[in-house]
Amino acid sequence: MLGDSITTDHISPAGNIKSDSPAGMYLTKKKVSSNNFNSYGSRRGNHEVMMRGTFANIRIRNQMLSNIEGGFTRYDKNKKIVSIYEAAMKYKRDRKPLIVFAGKEYGTGSSRDWAAKGTRLLGIRAVIAESFERIHRSNLIGMGVLPFQFTGNMNWKKLGINGTELVNIELPEKGLEPGCMAVLKILKNNKITKKTKIISRIDTANELEYYKSGGILHYVLKKIV
Repeated sequence: MLGDSITTDHISPAGNIKSDSPAGMYLTKKKVSSNNFNSYGSRRGNHEVMMRGTFANIRIRNQMLSNIEGGFTRYDKNKKIVSIYEAAMKYKRDRKPLIVFAGKEYGTGSSRDWAAKGTRLLGIRAVIAESFERIHRSNLIGMGVLPFQFTGNMNWKKLGINGTELVNIELPEKGLEPGCMAVLKILKNNKITKKTKIISRIDTANELEYYKSGGILHYVLKKIV
């Protein structure tokens, strides 16, 4: 659960890799000395490092937590504070897809493909924000992640959520279409506590085809086949 002006550097940092980060611990396990960790930017060809670096910026603030900076979250089963990567892998093992809630101008800054790639590799299937940076919105679709936008002046804070809820996105009967309206339902103890309309930010027919294929790479492969 993120605030306004979350940049692609917040999502996928390019800076140095810390020894106690998920990426640093992975490299240590692979017998790489900390002197040779270098930066995320220099290791962008290694998906194991880059997915561990997603949402690992030391200045990002996950508002599921109070007064804690960095790539941490609360794992729902025991409320333990863990790295976002660790929690994401646990949820993936439980076959639970994840959602990012964000504020205005999500994905601003330089366009980084890993900000969208890492998001998908963590098992995040949708981002619901007040507004998106144009290129990052497109990159998310290219990786098979659904971007949705709150309508009116609604946001996740007004919904009163804290990250422990289950979320259901109810699509229209005829299915997903460019710019279609959906209903966001927030559930606690299997009961709907809040609901609001959200709009799909798949804006074109081509983007819809990319998403339905699982992303642009899958789309291209299917065309070749």
